[in-house]
Amino acid sequence: MNADPEDIGVHRRRALAAMDTGDAWPKDSPWLRDAVEDLPRDAFAPDTVWTWDGHAWRRVHRAGDPHAWARLVHAGPDDATITEITDGVPSSSLSCTSIVVDMLDSLDLEPGHRVLELGTGTGWNAALIAHRVGPTGHVTSVEAAPTLATGAAATLARAGARVDVRVGDGALGWAPAAPYDRLIATYAVDRVPRAWIEQTTPGGDIVFPWTRLGYFALTTAKDGRSASGWLHGLAQFMNARGTPTTPTHRHIRADRDPDHQRPLTRDPRPLHDNAHLMWALRLRLPDVLFDTTADTDGVHVRLHDGAESWATISTPPNGPAIASQGGPRRLVDELEDVWDAWIEAGAIGLYDHGMTITADDEQFIWAGDSDTGPRWPIPARAEVGTG
Repeated sequence: MNADPEDIGVHRRRALAAMDTGDAWPKDSPWLRDAVEDLPRDAFAPDTVWTWDGHAWRRVHRAGDPHAWARLVHAGPDDATITEITDGVPSSSLSCTSIVVDMLDSLDLEPGHRVLELGTGTGWNAALIAHRVGPTGHVTSVEAAPTLATGAAATLARAGARVDVRVGDGALGWAPAAPYDRLIATYAVDRVPRAWIEQTTPGGDIVFPWTRLGYFALTTAKDGRSASGWLHGLAQFMNARGTPTTPTHRHIRADRDPDHQRPLTRDPRPLHDNAHLMWALRLRLPDVLFDTTADTDGVHVRLHDGAESWATISTPPNGPAIASQGGPRRLVDELEDVWDAWIEAGAIGLYDHGMTITADDEQFIWAGDSDTGPRWPIPARAEVGTG
């Protein structure tokens, strides 16, 4: 049986009310609420979505469990809806509504704009863009997966959204329809492809997720070859298709006993709830992955470097947290060194960071001032395709 339209309507209204209650609509883009209401998520969701049951990803079919399907599609403002699993890992989603509207607010869209979107997915984000730019604008959306592109094109047509969906490599942009007033990527990159800048008009905006934590909004310079801008928000994004799968903590540790254990001399809670610290660690230890959980005992942390070194920070019911480390690197020691240096430097806030891409394709993150502030180079590497 299909989801009851009335039941879907209940979930739609609940999701909108949660956005209202949480004051999650961007103040400078009032058009976004109307667009989300006119183009609801369920109109772009596939008949099968996925949920994590604590052990594995499980399919939820619209026909088999319409209530669960509707709840997952219209989840909370900060909850994504997983729409595809590849090799046991989420590979496509309907991004959470709060992040979608924040990124579109950062894109500063106006009627008549020509826009390139990279990573079509279900087509919902492209439909919202088309709603804003209107009949005098133009939206091109590039998707690497042919099946997703075909499905999104059909869904967009049913919704009456004017979007030109193309199959291609997002790192190459889409030159035939360039230049664009705005460019947005819906998947994370480690380094900004040169084509994105070259295909955006001088003064145009480029919004994209960078690595595992945040998204930037850059403005192209008058030369059409360089760009600079600020970090605009935090969120986790899926990587581009073709990005090698990152090993997990379990794979790196491989049931090995720790080589070293010691009490942690500080409260680990900021590792879980201080976004400014988490950003600082990500920026200064780019090859170290860490995740945290919290329970009644406190915060627990898992770290690894994707190679041989791993660590955990566990908080027992009584007493200080314990750091356990294995492999050639002492990751907790490195983390604490960065933590101390960040505090000594004045605990720079995450929104004090920006990114610059020069005409010679030097790319770096900076803090405070792009010319005089501290900077962290972004290493060159081969680009991979769109997400």
